[in-house]
Amino acid sequence: MAKRRVHLTFPETLVQEPIIYNLGKRFDIVTNIRRANVEDNFGWVILELDGDEHALDQGLAYMEGLGVQINTIAGDVVEG
Repeated sequence: MAKRRVHLTFPETLVQEPIIYNLGKRFDIVTNIRRANVEDNFGWVILELDGDEHALDQGLAYMEGLGVQINTIAGDVVEG
């Protein structure tokens, strides 16, 4: 089981879409929201992902294809 931490930025057109839910269901990835800020026209989420390495790659490609900006992060996102 692989683990990744990512910072996702959602444009206004995707803020109301259940992208994180779909990521978990479609790719069998466990998602853990560590921090988030979602407004009407913009949103970002720091997310921990657990799953098969191939599923993580596919899931990230799925979100990128939708227009989500993805940045990989390291370290404990709650600690700083």
